Amino acid sequence: MPTNVYDPPALEKGTLRVIPLGGLGEIGRNMTVFEFDGKLLIVDCGVLFPEEHQPGVDLILPDFEPIKGRLDDVVGLVLTHGHEDHIGAVPYLLKLKSDIPLIGSQLTLALVEAKLKEHRIKAYTLTVAEGQEEQVGPFDLEFVAVNHSIPDALAVAIHTDAGTVLATGDFKMDQLPLDGRLTDLRAFASLGEDRVDLFLVDSTNADVPGFTPLERAIGPVLDQVIAKAPRRVIVASFSSHVHRVQQVIDAAAANGRRVAFLGRSMVRNMTIAEELGYLHVPDGVLIDYKKAKDLPDDRIVYMSTGSQGEPMAVLSRMANLDHAIEPGPGDTVILASSLIPGNENAVYRVIDGLTKLGANVVHKGNAKVHVSGHAAAGELLYCYNILQPRNVMPVHGEYRHLIANAKLAQDTGIPAENTIIAENGTVVDLQGGVAKVVGQLDLGFVYVDGSTVGEITDADLKDRRILGEEGFISVIVVVDAATGRIITGPEIHARGFAEDDSVFDDVKPKIAAALTEAAQSGVRDTHALSQVVRRTIGRWVNQRLRRRPMIVPLVIEA
Repeated sequence: MPTNVYDPPALEKGTLRVIPLGGLGEIGRNMTVFEFDGKLLIVDCGVLFPEEHQPGVDLILPDFEPIKGRLDDVVGLVLTHGHEDHIGAVPYLLKLKSDIPLIGSQLTLALVEAKLKEHRIKAYTLTVAEGQEEQVGPFDLEFVAVNHSIPDALAVAIHTDAGTVLATGDFKMDQLPLDGRLTDLRAFASLGEDRVDLFLVDSTNADVPGFTPLERAIGPVLDQVIAKAPRRVIVASFSSHVHRVQQVIDAAAANGRRVAFLGRSMVRNMTIAEELGYLHVPDGVLIDYKKAKDLPDDRIVYMSTGSQGEPMAVLSRMANLDHAIEPGPGDTVILASSLIPGNENAVYRVIDGLTKLGANVVHKGNAKVHVSGHAAAGELLYCYNILQPRNVMPVHGEYRHLIANAKLAQDTGIPAENTIIAENGTVVDLQGGVAKVVGQLDLGFVYVDGSTVGEITDADLKDRRILGEEGFISVIVVVDAATGRIITGPEIHARGFAEDDSVFDDVKPKIAAALTEAAQSGVRDTHALSQVVRRTIGRWVNQRLRRRPMIVPLVIEA
């Protein structure tokens, strides 16, 4: 929860309001709302993946609460690229209002539409490309090519009478990109000449000095690892990382191997990428994974999901021997992706599990099998010098990334008072070249848990953690409704304790004595008696067993 919550004033005419609903102080659920002249424009609508302290949660959405009552004012949703942390929450927003126009590049919209189809939502879409301009309500949008770890990524310049905002989305400045599509610094310079009043810039690698290595440096390493692999090769990557999959296909083909896609999202996304011409597959290289088992072990590469240690993804299931493909001695597993903060333990567990099975695990810690898709400090400095923006608001990153990015801006001469370190829900107004914080909304996490959205609370997750870490105790007592005298019990059952239930024999007289004392004081309410039971056994368990379990007392009248 933000530390300093206060409502913004009514929006003045001629002022542009900017509210990030996600993506600040975290890696994921990127979403920013722009308001001008009574209309709303949204840029990105992504998900955040849960960490270990959020058991049972499938996805975490941005908090839509500030715009729920104003969905009729939304003139469009711009999607900068097709990664889950920028498009994953689109189905959940469109369930609130299905006809919000989606604006994005060809590949981005194709990936979104496939996702929406699974949710039975038919979207209204507008396909755009770099260099294109579109008037959407009071917003004049200009799209700029940027290089990222997925094709067809776009930055968007938002022109209004209040000024111009440039939102980069995720980007880097690879000078020899695999698809030949550079970040368009000439367009950046042109925007800078006309003046950028507020620069919303990707911060993910702002604390990494120098420049992000070239994507094409990965290809020879993958080729070398696959050439030396004696048996099967399993490569795990993000299911939307088209460039990485292309490199794996090229390396497999060069070494006389065929490629089988594993994981529903991998199959879906790569089918789309190939159909649209973003993925180039030589004839005869792809094979259905069910037929792949008939090939010799040294003639197959499996391309799978699960590079972040997700428990239900293909790679984790392999490590747990819960998949048709069981890695073993001689197999090579390549984790060709970044390590998203918060996923470290899960990834290392998968690496350990695969290593224990005898597989040779190759990852970014021991080989150059991944480069980031985000601009490092040197690239960001170039952007600041080219654009010379009046105001900067770092986005897309944890707090340390935002601070590092703001420091880079200040190093290039942007005044500290013009660099805004915001949180999710920070309200920023732009007018006359001046950007200032005018409010802080109280936003929370919206959890997707199975079929429920937003019903699981932080208190529920706390209960789950307690159940998982401290155990569970139930206490059943039957009392006489008239006198409060104990008729049966207390009967105690525990789960998640090393000790036998007989260990609780010592506390049963204490519970009985506490209930008798309460009854003599005239307490008859079963809820009050339940609280007596909870306090008594809670104190005892804490002192005797050094545990704080979940305690569920049940006092029944007879």
